[in-house]
Amino acid sequence: MNTLAMKQTALTSVHIALGAKMAEFAGYNMPIVYSTITDEHKAVRNSVGVFDVSHMGEFRLKGPKALDLIQWVTTNDASKLTDGKVQYSCLPNDKGGIVDDLLVYRVKADEYLLVVNASNIEKDWNWVKQHNTFGVEMTNVSDELSLLAVQGPNAIKALQKITKVDLSTIPYYAFTTGAIGGIDNVIISNTGYTGSGGFELYVSNENAKKLWDAVFEAGKEFGIVPCGLGSRDTLRLEKAFCLYGNDIDDSTSPIEAGLGWITKFTKPFVNSEYHKAIKDNGPKKKLVGFEIPEKGKIARQHFKIKDAAGNEIGEVTSGTQSPSLNKAIGLGYVRVDYAAVDSEIFVEVRNQLIKATVVKTPFCP
Repeated sequence: MNTLAMKQTALTSVHIALGAKMAEFAGYNMPIVYSTITDEHKAVRNSVGVFDVSHMGEFRLKGPKALDLIQWVTTNDASKLTDGKVQYSCLPNDKGGIVDDLLVYRVKADEYLLVVNASNIEKDWNWVKQHNTFGVEMTNVSDELSLLAVQGPNAIKALQKITKVDLSTIPYYAFTTGAIGGIDNVIISNTGYTGSGGFELYVSNENAKKLWDAVFEAGKEFGIVPCGLGSRDTLRLEKAFCLYGNDIDDSTSPIEAGLGWITKFTKPFVNSEYHKAIKDNGPKKKLVGFEIPEKGKIARQHFKIKDAAGNEIGEVTSGTQSPSLNKAIGLGYVRVDYAAVDSEIFVEVRNQLIKATVVKTPFCP
């Protein structure tokens, strides 16, 4: 895509000035890497790094029946949320797959914020709107907000220097709204996509640069670095977090994807009977993690998974060389009879069958 045709975040010029390698992602001109993926990955695992993920989408839902709409279009039980809590969930479609995975923020009893994937903003908006027979007021604020993900074990130490909010009192998957970096009304959320702890900061576009600068000044003593989407992918894969478009999509059931924990049959939702039947009868395929012991062999999305005799039993959905483990890891769907931990499977890499072993996930503690 032509650079001029791509959407920009409020920080695009900052990334370019920092020398980031930029590329199109979900229609946006995004930083993929600044130094190396491995260096950025290790900075987050060991200290602190910052991702500009302003391309993510945000919808505000308001009204007395906002919860009713959310309960119908999502698989998780949002009635369990209280003010200031966040829930991971997904939007099931009417064909047995997933429209998107998302975060549901409860602001108050009649007000919620849905955070969706950048590539699915329009699709998700239309899907939720299509099911809004509840008179819920819907506002797409995706183009108004910037989002910084400050991730790593030292994220809390760096951020605490620039806010009076006691960050230690915000539990995992909870949030508050307060002042940080001299900016009021920032949503400070103890969430992330790296598995290394940290906070996500939702701020108005006009204050994004000011917050970015404040965060980097505060994190200087911890060796804070800017991180691109390349290391975001390796970090999430080590924790076996699903990536929409790879590990889950319009054709995969959350039950098959190991997301039964966010699929609650205590209430009806779109196509819930279909997924309940898969749970009751047992899925025919499962998403598993695997490791490849042979050096230099990396599984990539859509590579075929086979048995020892060369019969196809599944497909790779994500794969990389793990910077933390220094070995090739991946996720893929396989027939259930090959899904048990320690099962031997083979990944077809350039017409060669490379031995792999199904392992327990997450890959990294």
